[in-house]
Amino acid sequence: MPEDILINFTPQETRVAVMYQGAAQELHIERSSSRGLVGNVYVGRIVRVLPGMQSAFIDVGLDRTAFLHVADIWESRQQGEPTRPIERMLFEGQSIVVQVLKDPLGTKGARLSTQISVAGRMLVYLPQEKHIGISQRIERESDREALREKITRLVPADEAGGFIVRTMAENASEAELANDIAYLRKLWRDLQIMAKTAAPPALLYQELSLSQRVLRDFVNPETASIVIDSRENFQKLTAFAAEYTPMVAPLLNHYIGQRPLFDLHGVEDEIQKALARRVELKSGGYLIIDQTEAMTTIDVNTGGFVGVRNFDDTIFKTNLEAAQTIARQLRLRNLGGIIIIDFIDMENEEHKSSVLGEFNKALARDHTRLTVNGFTALGLVEMTRKRTRESLAHVLCEECPTCQGRGEVKTARTVCYEILRELLREARQFEAREFRVLGSVSVIDIFLDEESHGLAMLSDFIGKPISVQAEPSYVQEQYDIVLM
Repeated sequence: MPEDILINFTPQETRVAVMYQGAAQELHIERSSSRGLVGNVYVGRIVRVLPGMQSAFIDVGLDRTAFLHVADIWESRQQGEPTRPIERMLFEGQSIVVQVLKDPLGTKGARLSTQISVAGRMLVYLPQEKHIGISQRIERESDREALREKITRLVPADEAGGFIVRTMAENASEAELANDIAYLRKLWRDLQIMAKTAAPPALLYQELSLSQRVLRDFVNPETASIVIDSRENFQKLTAFAAEYTPMVAPLLNHYIGQRPLFDLHGVEDEIQKALARRVELKSGGYLIIDQTEAMTTIDVNTGGFVGVRNFDDTIFKTNLEAAQTIARQLRLRNLGGIIIIDFIDMENEEHKSSVLGEFNKALARDHTRLTVNGFTALGLVEMTRKRTRESLAHVLCEECPTCQGRGEVKTARTVCYEILRELLREARQFEAREFRVLGSVSVIDIFLDEESHGLAMLSDFIGKPISVQAEPSYVQEQYDIVLM
């Protein structure tokens, strides 16, 4: 089935939707104020070396110091040499050239590597390696061998650096490959010159914008069209494609309709659904997706679905549909890290095998590296999905100021009892003529009705009048006690 890519431009952000069979499969958002950092090369200064963690914190000019583990230091990965402790390779105050592997996530800083790679149209240049690799998506062994021979002819044996051949190079001529090699070598030479003169922290190389990366990275043999809703950016991308990705240029289309592009294809609705905790299944079942710092959990429920045969059949059909939906939601929400899936319990081993097979089949379209384990003794499916950028929820949402991210708030009655205890504490600590309670409307209503007797008893006990005042702007857990 063909795949379409939609690109929506506004001055503030660029949004990309990858569509398959009329439904959004992936969403990528890049804001002008906070572009992604993966692929950027910096010259940084080592702030701290931690031998116990075999890691170092490096200032590259970001809000938080970035993180470098010993496993990501190129010198420690050379074959034939034992890995040296990080404290013998790095020292505080040292300048170092690093590349971002992962964007900052939550409270964690960016993850770095000293092994630099620079991506071109058809090749990825590895200046510190002497290796030729071929993309796994080029499956035919004859094509892989032909490409390896072409690169070997074009790269002299005495020249440093290795290459990874990208999928787009599958039908490339030697002239096109030679141009890409020359471009990447020049880019690396320029970067080295800048690294010698720049004072850390400094940015040496910035990865392409999201729209340019779409042309370089997202396009595959199944891509039928790339639809762009901005004339100015359509012209810019057409010029970029003509120079760097000529095979992609015929796929570019300028959308001139009156209706917003994402509305026309239902992407805006999909974004709203992807932010919800509950995902409805067509059969009547539903998923509950909870994303936490440690892991993501997905619970499958039958809901209102009633099978036509028996209960086992109902469960099996719900789990099959859930397997397809979960695979899509992982890509759509860009969920990463540890993921635990609680399918509805199945007694039949064939049903379990079929659900797991359907799940792996649905995940096959996901280009992110992942691993899936079978059902555990508790009937759970454990999997991991590589996390390289923030999830959709973390990009578009922030912690709720009312519940502080808990997902629930204290009841009005609970807050009332807290206020009564706080009044008693303050009466013993401070001398006041009167105490006035400012609270939300729901809390004050309880004090004026059901808890009026309790408030009067406390007033008699402390020997001071207590008055209450509703503040419409207060959330339910918010209150103040004013000493008069």
